[in-house]
Amino acid sequence: MGQSERLARLRLILGDAGLAALGGSTVMVVGLGGVGASCAEALARGGVGSLIVLDADVVEESNINRQALAFYSTIGRTKTDVMRDMIADINPDCIVHSQQVFLTWENHAHVFAAFPRPDYVIDCIDTISQKLAIAEWCARHEVPLVASMGAANKLDPCQLEFADIQQTGNCPMSTVVRRQCQRYGIENLEVLYSRERPVRIERAGAASNDGATSKAETLGSMSYMPPVMGQMLAGLVIRRLAGMTPIPTPPRIRQHADKRTDTQQRESAQS
Repeated sequence: MGQSERLARLRLILGDAGLAALGGSTVMVVGLGGVGASCAEALARGGVGSLIVLDADVVEESNINRQALAFYSTIGRTKTDVMRDMIADINPDCIVHSQQVFLTWENHAHVFAAFPRPDYVIDCIDTISQKLAIAEWCARHEVPLVASMGAANKLDPCQLEFADIQQTGNCPMSTVVRRQCQRYGIENLEVLYSRERPVRIERAGAASNDGATSKAETLGSMSYMPPVMGQMLAGLVIRRLAGMTPIPTPPRIRQHADKRTDTQQRESAQS
């Protein structure tokens, strides 16, 4: 009775076949920040039968303005634990695989191999080297992927759009990812990005002696932008897995692409 009532509004749109397809699907969400937490929540509410959620962090007070799992009551808890509990409370039938882990080029294949093969991967992290590792893994294993780009210093959700990474603009993260994809031959990478020009942040106080700045000083986040991105990513994947729209070709690696050395990996991680 509970499941029938919980899925009733979805069934009106998706039908029994669409709900069955979602219930039999596994989606991996990498990163549970402002984008990823809202994405995983929407997938759970949308009837996805199995979720893999990965993140390295614990909830901090600074997360509360934008992250669906951040409350004063969850500060200090691992994000994966909070997300697992949220999903269980939303959709008790959903099978949740969670792990607190910081992905690297050295460990990502081993980490992913420990879980069921996903039908879709949603990249919601903000570290460039990790994004490239995920894209390369999806290309080699022929798993569909969509990746979020930067939400920082953006105001207008109406300027969010899906595109191939090579067709993006006005997004500092997309610029770096695009350059690295060209360098290492990663093609056909679908992303969600904002074409809006970033807001210029006037930093309070004097710069440090070496001119270095932190994310907290230069990257602002509106309460609504990352969650809207997460909902858009979840909506795209739900429609595709339910058979409403075609699933595109996964990323691929161009033949004769540069091979990554340990030194190049470290350089990419610092980009």
